[in-house]
Amino acid sequence: MLNSEANTYVAQTGLLNKDGNYLSANFTSEKTSYEMTSDVLTVRLDSPATDGVQVSKIYTFKKGSYVIGVDYEIQNQSASPIELSAIYRLLRDDKKPEGGTRFTYTYAGPVLYTPEGKFEKISFEDIAKGKAEYVANSSTGWLGMIQHYFAAIWVLQPKDGETVCANANQDCQFDFVQRKKDNLYSAGVKVPLSAITPNQTLNVPMTLYAGPQEYATITKVADQLQLVKDYGKVHLFASPLFWLLQKLHDVVHNWGWAIILLVLIVKIVLYPLNAAAYKSMAKMRAVAPKLQALKDEYGDDRMKMQQEMMALYKKENINPLGGCLPMLLQIPVFLGLYWALLSSVELRQAPWIGWITDLARTDPYFVLPLIMAATMFLQTYLNPPPTDPMQARMMKIMPIVFSVMFFFFPAGLVLYWVVNNILSIIQQWIINRQIEDKVKHHRI
Repeated sequence: MLNSEANTYVAQTGLLNKDGNYLSANFTSEKTSYEMTSDVLTVRLDSPATDGVQVSKIYTFKKGSYVIGVDYEIQNQSASPIELSAIYRLLRDDKKPEGGTRFTYTYAGPVLYTPEGKFEKISFEDIAKGKAEYVANSSTGWLGMIQHYFAAIWVLQPKDGETVCANANQDCQFDFVQRKKDNLYSAGVKVPLSAITPNQTLNVPMTLYAGPQEYATITKVADQLQLVKDYGKVHLFASPLFWLLQKLHDVVHNWGWAIILLVLIVKIVLYPLNAAAYKSMAKMRAVAPKLQALKDEYGDDRMKMQQEMMALYKKENINPLGGCLPMLLQIPVFLGLYWALLSSVELRQAPWIGWITDLARTDPYFVLPLIMAATMFLQTYLNPPPTDPMQARMMKIMPIVFSVMFFFFPAGLVLYWVVNNILSIIQQWIINRQIEDKVKHHRI
């Protein structure tokens, strides 16, 4: 995996005897280098017999696959039965992966899945403080390290396969620690093995997945492995939205156009809520001159002004919160879309059109963020003007603040927001015109 002066990120295996001591092994291979010339490459490492135990480690690589077979072959050449356990761990530092920004934070660290505890994130911070809580024993599951777009996972039970924990009819034992000697973090599992009688050979299979969090790939490796695509607390919304995005990509074969179609579908589904919100805001905008007149007349008497404003709202049949409540109901959907796009490695190196050659990176010429800024300024013009001067200033500042943030967002996320804003502007402009026409002809 990765092991350099700057970073440490390695996968390790080992064998323990019944006393908990590591079985010494000095592995050698037939060749010093290997080249994949067929669909499958097998690399066998052999170790001389120690105390009557001969161990071989066999790596199996398949062309076009991120799944690696890491198998032990243990021969008992002694005169007595032996009891061993296999150890599998991922070891890494807690440095943040390169390429992230403060505006696009994603989780990096150990994870564990068991039927008992479901999906658990065990943060570096909790491990360092001794506060990590997780299911310590299970008969199946998987564990490893994840970061934005990628994952390294030890799989105890492959899809439609048997669990390695059944080898000795004992549960596997999980352990997440910070090593004192080098401060590296370890996500490990101890797999008890059945006793090996004299002259018996025990084969211990294990699966390591080291690759991208591609939904179509990881769902074929192990049950629930798609949970490594970290959607945070909005998984309930993000997961089905990404499923729909993938189905749209299957039709148009372009992630950029799939994002646009997804936003269009979401806007259609949420049209009734949007329409209710925009109608309320349009009515507020239509009576803005009357509100300003009340402010001019009762500006020094805030209680009287509030009473007159409520009377005006009642007379014009306006709910001042009518534009907020429908929007609040949509927030989980929008957050789900945000995380679905942010966590999708499928957008990595995926082109859209022209200058957008990687939807997972920022727009190289900042065209989309500038369009985003323009749409936000236009939306402030379409919204009812705030009666409070401070709120009015904030409304002018917010587009600038958000625009600066979007300069650092991946192009796929900005594309989603741009399309959403454009569709919102069109819908809001149409509703504003309808309300203004009704006000003009005294129909409301």
